[in-house]
Amino acid sequence: MKSFINVEDLGPLDKAMAEAFEIKNDRYKYQHLGKNKTLMMIFFNNSLRTRLSTQKAAMNLGMNVIVLDVNAGAWKLETERGVIMDGDKSEHLLEAIPVMGCYCDLIGVRSFAGLTDREYDYAETVLHQFIKYSGRPVFAMETATVHPLQAFADLITIKEHKTVERPKVVLTWAPHCRALPQAVPNSFAQWMQADPDVDLVITHPHGYELDPKFVAGARVEYDQKKAFEGADFIYAKNWSNPGVTNPGDYGKITCEDRSWTVDTEHMSWTNNGKFMHCLPVRRNLIVTDDVIESPNSLVIPEAANREISCSVVLKRMLEAL
Repeated sequence: MKSFINVEDLGPLDKAMAEAFEIKNDRYKYQHLGKNKTLMMIFFNNSLRTRLSTQKAAMNLGMNVIVLDVNAGAWKLETERGVIMDGDKSEHLLEAIPVMGCYCDLIGVRSFAGLTDREYDYAETVLHQFIKYSGRPVFAMETATVHPLQAFADLITIKEHKTVERPKVVLTWAPHCRALPQAVPNSFAQWMQADPDVDLVITHPHGYELDPKFVAGARVEYDQKKAFEGADFIYAKNWSNPGVTNPGDYGKITCEDRSWTVDTEHMSWTNNGKFMHCLPVRRNLIVTDDVIESPNSLVIPEAANREISCSVVLKRMLEAL
């Protein structure tokens, strides 16, 4: 596996899931694969779970790890060609990327959407520059449009905690005080649809339709209560307007309806549903204290499975070297 961005990069999903549970039973089984190999993790944005889980997964596989915070200690990087670099950016990404590639065997990249230029964000410009110029296998640690390591961990968590063969899984929009990217909901929808044993329903206000590239064929219910009825899992996540129905709204907050906050009443509509969120979460905005602290909250097991999803990806990439 030379790159990891979307679910199809893993090949047959059932085999990847089996591998995930194998690794969870013995996290150090493939430690020999990473001996004398180096992972470079490049962060253009803040991180907690992604940084810790990816580094732990690499260490489990015997790898050395280099972590680079681009905005804390490195030269400011220019990303566009043709720019006269007479401002505050001292180095171009087109030189920096191959230099980074000299010092490692695998590269993980985290770079969020700017939420001002939809075409630029959805072209995944920064990520594809790393794939093209680094000379190394590259995987996404959340990008402008996707967060596959999170979605993989989410699916592992659902498999572990489901009580019916084909659970109803609801991805619900929830309010937020800041404009957030669509990466997590995009990947979550994509991965849930890739598994035939998941019944996915997406609910959100009108105008918040996700890009068909990720959700084509998914069932959308604009009435949140109807969507929640009989659900086995509730996955809450805010996203800013994707600009699908109105390109001028891209990246904006066009709905602030607090009635979408997931509280005890919302969860009462479900089939004793489990609550999920990728974290970090704004309490009493996305979800109330009582729901996230309830026995049905899976946010911590979900975060723990980030180590497992990343282990599978790194293992596959090391095997392909």
